[in-house]
Amino acid sequence: MNIIKMMVPKSMTVFVHENDAARQGLEILSRCGYTAIPVLDESEHYIGSVTEGDFLRRLLAEGTADIRALERCRIGDVIREDFCPSISIDSDADTVIGAILDQNYVPVVDSRNTFCGIVTRRRLIAYYAGREEPL
Repeated sequence: MNIIKMMVPKSMTVFVHENDAARQGLEILSRCGYTAIPVLDESEHYIGSVTEGDFLRRLLAEGTADIRALERCRIGDVIREDFCPSISIDSDADTVIGAILDQNYVPVVDSRNTFCGIVTRRRLIAYYAGREEPL
């Protein structure tokens, strides 16, 4: 299996950095219509994914529904690092399939944990069905 053939490359993936304002991350999710996006550190290493629920939990912890409360914290303050674990770009088919069964997308990293892109369920199914999925 060649993950690169089914992977959405980093350049075409929506992601945020851990030092971005949490409000900025929520606005990106809202604009794109996604429920979760990858989070990178300043060296472009994958550290986890952040979800709509993470932002909601943060607002509840703040005791407000005012989105401006998210301006005071960083995405690194709301992320759950154990959510949506990554796989290696060299992973075999069983690893990719096992991961995608538990997640809507699977972040792909190289040997230095540098973020390369994502594999989505849609692209994995298209790959096995012999259909080319447009990026």
